[in-house]
Amino acid sequence: MTDPVAQLPSELDQLPDRDPEETAEWAASLDAVTKAAGPHRAAYLMRRSLQHAEGAGIALPKLLESDYVNTIPTSAEPEFDGDLEMESKITAWNRWNAAAMVTRGARYGVGGHIATFASAAWLYETGFNHFFRGKEGDGSGDQLYIQGHASPGIYARAFLDGRLSEQQLDNFRQESGGDGLPSYPHPRRLPWLWEFPTVSMGLGPLSAIYQARFNRYLTNRSIKDTSNSHVWAFLGDGEMDEPESTAALALAAREQLDNLTFVINCNLQRLDGPVRANFRVVQELEGAFRGAGWNVIKTLWGNAWDELFQLDTTGALIRRLREVPDAQFQTYATRDVAYIREHFFGAEPALAELAKLLSDAKIAECFYSSRGGHEARKVYAAYRAALEHKGAPTVILAQTVKGYTLGKGFESKNANHQMKKLSVDEFKGMRELLGLPIPDSAFEDGLVPYGHPGADSPEVRYLQERRAALGGPAPARRVHAVALPQPEERAFKALYKGSGKQEMATTMAFVRLVKDLMRDKETGRRWVPIVPDEARTFGMESLFPSAGIYSPLGQTYEPVDRDQLMYYKEAKDGQILNEGITEAGAMADFIAAASSYATHGETMIPFYIFYSMFGWQRTGDQMWQLADQLGKGFIVGATAGRTTLTGEGLQHADGHSHLIASTNPASLNYDPAFAYEIAVIVKDGLRRMYGPEAENVFYYLTVYNEPKQQPAMPEGVEDGIVKGLYRFKEGVPVEADAPRLQLLASGTAIHWALEAQELLAADWGVTADVWSATSWGELRRDALESDEALLRGEERVPYVTQALSGAPGPVLAVSDWMRAVPDSISQWVEQDWSSLGTDGFGLSDTRQGARRHFGVDAESVAVAALAQLARRGEIPASKVKEAREKYGM
Repeated sequence: MTDPVAQLPSELDQLPDRDPEETAEWAASLDAVTKAAGPHRAAYLMRRSLQHAEGAGIALPKLLESDYVNTIPTSAEPEFDGDLEMESKITAWNRWNAAAMVTRGARYGVGGHIATFASAAWLYETGFNHFFRGKEGDGSGDQLYIQGHASPGIYARAFLDGRLSEQQLDNFRQESGGDGLPSYPHPRRLPWLWEFPTVSMGLGPLSAIYQARFNRYLTNRSIKDTSNSHVWAFLGDGEMDEPESTAALALAAREQLDNLTFVINCNLQRLDGPVRANFRVVQELEGAFRGAGWNVIKTLWGNAWDELFQLDTTGALIRRLREVPDAQFQTYATRDVAYIREHFFGAEPALAELAKLLSDAKIAECFYSSRGGHEARKVYAAYRAALEHKGAPTVILAQTVKGYTLGKGFESKNANHQMKKLSVDEFKGMRELLGLPIPDSAFEDGLVPYGHPGADSPEVRYLQERRAALGGPAPARRVHAVALPQPEERAFKALYKGSGKQEMATTMAFVRLVKDLMRDKETGRRWVPIVPDEARTFGMESLFPSAGIYSPLGQTYEPVDRDQLMYYKEAKDGQILNEGITEAGAMADFIAAASSYATHGETMIPFYIFYSMFGWQRTGDQMWQLADQLGKGFIVGATAGRTTLTGEGLQHADGHSHLIASTNPASLNYDPAFAYEIAVIVKDGLRRMYGPEAENVFYYLTVYNEPKQQPAMPEGVEDGIVKGLYRFKEGVPVEADAPRLQLLASGTAIHWALEAQELLAADWGVTADVWSATSWGELRRDALESDEALLRGEERVPYVTQALSGAPGPVLAVSDWMRAVPDSISQWVEQDWSSLGTDGFGLSDTRQGARRHFGVDAESVAVAALAQLARRGEIPASKVKEAREKYGM
């Protein structure tokens, strides 16, 4: 019967066949091979032909999947540049101390992970001894994204080379005393060792891609030559399920980032069981990466498998490897040889005949331990090939056994990720397997001992000599930050004077300020504008022709708007990073730029502007990564608030970002109302982040798309703007004994408060002072610090308490955010407190309609103020009812 799939039309049907007879002969030849030697031989010949065509430069679509064998055969492996015996001893010590550290910590219930590093030990050791460049040589060294769960092994190596002590190992996951080790790579917790936080899985691979891309950006913009820096990202096969892990694969290939290598530890297990129980994760990953344009190197089998492949004259072994699902292969590693002979080799007669030629010992070696990721020569060959490949990033798929060398109780067990310790007997078995000189007497106190061959031992000397040749210790974080000069005052003064009768949204005020700052002779080139394909929305198109949009290819086409003043200009040295529709990618850009002062010793000033709803809500995890990585810069939530972007519906209506941002201790959060406030905040931010006493913080500003006349800056308000509160407009008493209250407002809400101030005075004889609350978060931070000082016996009054001290009447706070945002400071306000906000879902309406819906418009503020005064007995309650009726509420 004819195969219906074969009858489907294809692109070949659209091409003219110049020689149908020759085409028929090729098809007949293939049919003949299939009939005489079988379909497997025919498939082999076709693949060989495609391989030959590729080598000859003939343009053909590439196969996305290769056989389940090593990409680099044993015969093609380069000479190993090192002392394998010595490196085996070093790896043995590291395996031991990693397991010992976690097991000893189990006494205190702090846990830890053993099995991941046990499977990946050679993946790291080979890199440390031969490939990873340190920061004490030329350039910036390499950037290492260490798999989070492998951190015990990295600590063990730092202990071996003298960078960590036994006491520090014993304080693994016990940091509060000040001499402990964080559970995973956390730069903020251990800033001399870790560069990149990676254990929030998926963020490591995404950040590694954008770090490699940012390295090229620095080179192309002539800021620093990073051509000798290589980015290595160590990942787990289970981690690749995270959408962020594969989100930017096409970007890396499109921009030919051959300065990037992914090393995926394919131990076929995730936290609870197999990664692809009924499938083969290696083959799936190969297809995904090849399809995205990456160079793929599979390092699956150790040398013990060479004999099996040589005996496989029919291809039966390769076919069997291609069909066995991962969960079954995991089972083989835990069963006896008889089971393997029956269930693996018994699948077809040719395999059964092959098995007769193999000893039980050979089968056991192959199925229990011989994996490419466990053999230094295999890993070395893969790393060397990755560095030599040009024109595309490389992924190395290295197969290992999870829990390798930890004993039968750990190896390939589903639960080994949660197993936190080995027994003394298991350690003794591990000692014999690794050949370590640790006597039984070392276990007499019931604790497993740490092992060290001695500071002057051949192993330690070898390790240190290798690292010295590669540029010093790794991983390592070094900061050589040089304070940036403050920009000229001219850029800030333009906003200090206001906009006169012209209306201007605060979004535009921020963009105008940054545009002027980018012209600064000293620091202008260090600004890194980042936007996720919404530059025109935020009025940034004026930057296109002047700053240029970064592209490693430059501009290979004539833009459709070339005849316009603000045309779309791409350039190899472009300054703007316009990332397309990917907030995650834009944040990864920001993180790379924000930490460049440490990674490359080059201080950059990134600002990332985005729809506020798609910042903290969508990429909040990356904001924590930014904080952990000690990044600096300005993140700007534009079109902020729940009632300013009302035509877009609830998914664009942000009334909660400041609440989320307040949870991050490194984020300084501001909600400025006026252009001059933005100028003061940015100026102070440049001082705090990039001045002589630079702090490891970043700024979050919310700006609005609502055009308003921008007032000139009053005298003497700069300190209040930075601290978070100042009186903007004092109310004029209607009568000497008129009721009085204080209106606190942030962002665009100050305009409702100012209108309410007029309504209260004109309609009800009530005087209100209007305060601009530029930062609820900084007011709260200061108050919390004051409370902490009191616990230490220091008298300190919070700034918000001081600022409002003696202010008459109650306080009413209003913002375009949830009430929880202003309410966060209420306990430090001595006056009666109440608030208005935009709790609930957003909705599409006019701004006025949305504000009436949420009860935050000027009339609602006035009614709420009257209600507060009525509760205090300062006005009759009937006034409140009258006001509701008057304002149609």
